[in-house]
Amino acid sequence: MIMPLRLLRNTLLAVAALVAAALTFFAWQYFFPVQAASGWSYRVAYDSVQKAAGLARAPGGGILVSQELQDGRGNILLMQPDGGREVVVDGLSKPDGLIATRGGLVFSQEWSDKPVSFLQGGLVSELFEGDKVQGLWDDGHYLYAIEDRKGDGRLWRYRWDDRELSVVRDNLSETESITRCADGRMLYSEKEAGVIRELREDGRDPVVLDGLRNPTFLLCDEQGLWISEDSTHRARLLLVDARGEQTTVLSFLKAPQAILPLDNGRYLIAEGGRDRVLELSLVKDEPTHRLLDDLRGEDADDRVLDVPEGAGG
Repeated sequence: MIMPLRLLRNTLLAVAALVAAALTFFAWQYFFPVQAASGWSYRVAYDSVQKAAGLARAPGGGILVSQELQDGRGNILLMQPDGGREVVVDGLSKPDGLIATRGGLVFSQEWSDKPVSFLQGGLVSELFEGDKVQGLWDDGHYLYAIEDRKGDGRLWRYRWDDRELSVVRDNLSETESITRCADGRMLYSEKEAGVIRELREDGRDPVVLDGLRNPTFLLCDEQGLWISEDSTHRARLLLVDARGEQTTVLSFLKAPQAILPLDNGRYLIAEGGRDRVLELSLVKDEPTHRLLDDLRGEDADDRVLDVPEGAGG
């Protein structure tokens, strides 16, 4: 039976309306501007950085940013203080973790059978082989590297003095970042599970935060624990303060990655989904600023998570 012309037309109009609504929704998610919480502001620090992922201070000045492209198309850029840009390492596959240490730069590649490497004096040397290594942490004596794999990921520990390499944890799933706080606790993220765990010597690794949406990069400093969400749409940058209160500092991000502290309450945030790096700033004379001043009082040292000097680049 042939469909009546009017019914066919109405059906086509309904389908077209649904398609237009879907396209409008996705466009809204992409183009809706990032929102900052009260007491914070942001600006675009660097644009046209393809799939910006890792961030670190360059030993000689400037900022290093990784472009997390696949199949040998990735690289590490040096953003020079005068505004110039220079590729310092090329031919990489999903370069992700960056950490400045020992007068050079350690970097990882989130790709099968790619090494964790060390850039110093313009030369790249291989430290050890991993498999989809993402997060890095260095305390001056040990370098930690965590793999982003489903069910068979590992946490590596590399000792600089004698190059001893050991597996601290195995059978991990989608672990993307690891960091250490001033109180000595080491924390790592499990993206799919939406949790943050504490690395314990007894191997139990309890959950310290849950109910998160795709947590990826972690950073501890004097303001608390920073967490970025590796979500394609409506991702957030979260801050958990010394009281355990969670604040959404930035919202409507698109696949944010690494966080790099600068000075005077400023941070860089790699927003890979929009190919750019944002600069986040603490606004003076706002409630957030006064709260942080209170936290730096006489008992602040016992309650505030802090990054040791030199950590995180």
